[in-house]
Amino acid sequence: MTQEWISSLASQGLTADGSSFGDVAGELVAASSGSVVTPLIDLGLIRASGADAAGFLHNLLTNDINGLGLDSARFAGLCTPKGRLLALLLIWRDGDDLLLMLPRDILPGILKKLSMYVLRSKVKLSDATAERTLIGVSPAPTFAAGLPRFGVAGIAGGQTVRIDDKRALLALNPGAATVRWAELAASAKPVGLAAWQWLEIAAGQPRVVAATQEAFVPQMLNMELPAVAGVSFSKGCYPGQEIVARTQYLGKIKRRTYRARLVAATTAGIHVYAPETGDQHCGAIVSVAPSPAGGFECLVCIQSGAVEAGEVRVGAVDGERLEFLPLPYELS
Repeated sequence: MTQEWISSLASQGLTADGSSFGDVAGELVAASSGSVVTPLIDLGLIRASGADAAGFLHNLLTNDINGLGLDSARFAGLCTPKGRLLALLLIWRDGDDLLLMLPRDILPGILKKLSMYVLRSKVKLSDATAERTLIGVSPAPTFAAGLPRFGVAGIAGGQTVRIDDKRALLALNPGAATVRWAELAASAKPVGLAAWQWLEIAAGQPRVVAATQEAFVPQMLNMELPAVAGVSFSKGCYPGQEIVARTQYLGKIKRRTYRARLVAATTAGIHVYAPETGDQHCGAIVSVAPSPAGGFECLVCIQSGAVEAGEVRVGAVDGERLEFLPLPYELS
């Protein structure tokens, strides 16, 4: 992503924070029932290169990176030794290198954290955000429609990654981005991050931002479920692996991530409360975005018993009550 790209988008009406092209309501409607294209300026890339790059990441992340081929991507977490998530990453190969996509607000800290583990490994880590322009498309365009979930293919000017059964990601060389954007925008409505993040919430896909680092173990964000597919239980050790495995095999997972609707705006990391836990919070907001139906939708990590009781409040014991919505996958 370059300043030239940002300037081009601004000239088309993209707001300074990237949230919209000036019509949030219309963009949300298009995201829910039409075709949209989004500049993903809130995301960045880390490049891992060198002979040991795959093995290095395999030993640090929750998913199998050694088995990652040129035609597929993986979702994975980086945990503390206590099993708490520092980042969620989408990872795919770029030739002999690997690209790790994550929110830009945590990228510098995660790059520094990963670099601490390099030691004598033959791996080089760098901020590759300026090397690729990231664009989201929903539904997936023709050139990505035939890919399976997490499938990766080369396209003119870069690569495409199928995120789920509706959305696709484009990672383009900066010189190709403007032309590709114009092609896509001819048949899809340009929308900002608000609409894209609502699509992410509707898909039940979690993210970790600065406000929620170290707040969740992977199972709290449904990462071990096939629909999210962010944890391997056969790949061997990584920081926090013992906690993650113990959570999986020793008893019921008490907190899960659910989808919900609320009227007032809130932010990631805000605690939620239920009568049975009193003044003690029973979970936290994972992500939030405006909803096409009005108000806002969120992903919220919460004790399952509180959801079953049906009264969960945001921010305080007497805060707004959440209205729970279905996820596109089963919490089993």
